[in-house]
Amino acid sequence: MRAVILFVCASVLSVSACAVDDADLTGALDALTVTDLARHIEVLASDEFEGRGPSSPGEAKTLAYLQEEFRTLGLEPGTGDSFLQEVPLVAITADPKAALTVRSPRRTATYRYGSDFMAWTKRVVGGVGVRNAEVVFVGYGIDAPEYGWNDYEGVDVAGKVVLMLVNDPGFATQDTSLFDGNAMTYYGRWTYKYEEAARRGAAAAFVIHETDAAGYGWDVVSSSWSGEQFDLVRDDNNMSRVVVEGWLTGETARVMLEEAGEDLAVLKTAATQRGFRSKALPLRVSVDLENVIRRSISSNVVATLPGAMRPDEYVLYMAHWDHLGRDATLQGDQIYNGALDNATGTAGLLLLAKAFVSLEERPERSVVFLAVTAEEQGLLGSAYYASYPVYPLAQTVATINMDGLNILGPMRDVTVIGLGQSELDDYLTRAAQSQSRRIRPDPEAEKGFYFRSDHFSFAKEGVPSLYADAGIDHVEHGEEWTRERRDEYTRQRYHKPGDEFDPAWDLQGAIDDLALLFRVGAMLANERTFPNWRERSPFKATRDSVMAGR
Repeated sequence: MRAVILFVCASVLSVSACAVDDADLTGALDALTVTDLARHIEVLASDEFEGRGPSSPGEAKTLAYLQEEFRTLGLEPGTGDSFLQEVPLVAITADPKAALTVRSPRRTATYRYGSDFMAWTKRVVGGVGVRNAEVVFVGYGIDAPEYGWNDYEGVDVAGKVVLMLVNDPGFATQDTSLFDGNAMTYYGRWTYKYEEAARRGAAAAFVIHETDAAGYGWDVVSSSWSGEQFDLVRDDNNMSRVVVEGWLTGETARVMLEEAGEDLAVLKTAATQRGFRSKALPLRVSVDLENVIRRSISSNVVATLPGAMRPDEYVLYMAHWDHLGRDATLQGDQIYNGALDNATGTAGLLLLAKAFVSLEERPERSVVFLAVTAEEQGLLGSAYYASYPVYPLAQTVATINMDGLNILGPMRDVTVIGLGQSELDDYLTRAAQSQSRRIRPDPEAEKGFYFRSDHFSFAKEGVPSLYADAGIDHVEHGEEWTRERRDEYTRQRYHKPGDEFDPAWDLQGAIDDLALLFRVGAMLANERTFPNWRERSPFKATRDSVMAGR
């Protein structure tokens, strides 16, 4: 038994995690205060920080703030003499005057950038074009052998434009025998669909937008994919990507298909059936994009509390500091403040750091606090760290991710995004017992949140990763009230200038969740076990391979 942290083996766990004695954690838990959390959120989400866009004046202010806070806490710079891990980025801005021209047997139609379609290129070139290209409807654009599904079977899409549906057949049918039923798989994510289209040699790839299936409205698409589009700098200048990537509104797709003599609703139904075959359409598509290219260096922020006994083993907390920056083309409010997404998570990272340094004795393992850049641009900062880790991934015990804390008040439950994936669920279950709360699966699994936040970059490399989200069973108001307010946020403020700090937020729920995550980290940082993925997890084989070579 140590003087400060007392471990009691938890028989309810399937792994050797241990609970932490409350009496020994009192000082650390007391460091988690609503006042501090609100102060950090208000600063990070202020107009002064200009929406925290990567490689912008807002980034410089954000990095300065985070470094000063970590330095004041007495944490060590993670990269030797600096808190910063440089992340080379390239920003490509497409001219919004771009138009999409579609020639059908009936007529030639032109569609407008922003309102009818969104398009961009990840190729690092001054301009790209797709001219008079054939069009193929490829259903969901999925090749998934483990699910016995291949939308590309028997069709050659090289040099052609592919149209595809968002999400996957399981969501569309709610049939649990198809993919994972209502829960989105990675095959349902737009990132996968563009990747697969590139592997097939397509010239362009357009996803047909539906609000329910995507998890967000068209306004989120138009705001997220307009302006500067960042990517990591790769040796081939991204020439392996399709020439043009993009989205079509549901109405644009419906009209295009009608011009081709097809019915979108009928095609959607057909695409959910096993044995579906892609269909060539009597359409020709042309689109040209003129680009402004800007190379820059952004940064992750890495701060470390060295372990007392096993400093070369690491428990890693993370949150993304970036948001969408400023859009000078908007009328009125031009700043995407990103208060909930993700000034709250970044503020939570600072509070957790304060809690750990408040312990009278350091944990046995090192605890790392990682604030990553360019999450909103496709998890780029976390992907860069996972590819070029400051600390070896084989020595990284687990990651704990925060992406939007609870602003609605205390909950009876806590949501685990990807519940059942790893043994970290057991640690959170034990921690939740201290607050008489229960853990539950994602109530919006169809939105694919597991693939939309930074823990996914680490999961792909095999590192067990926990992403706990706010619960939905409000202590006072119940579930329906909570769901209504979450839906309201998605409609009115998600990825919009309206995501601003509100002093009326009830941040006690966020403090409760931070206390849970602190307990989980304290368990992990004071034991010898390396938790793993569950047997059915697609990430377990990678972790086993990494650990075998450790």
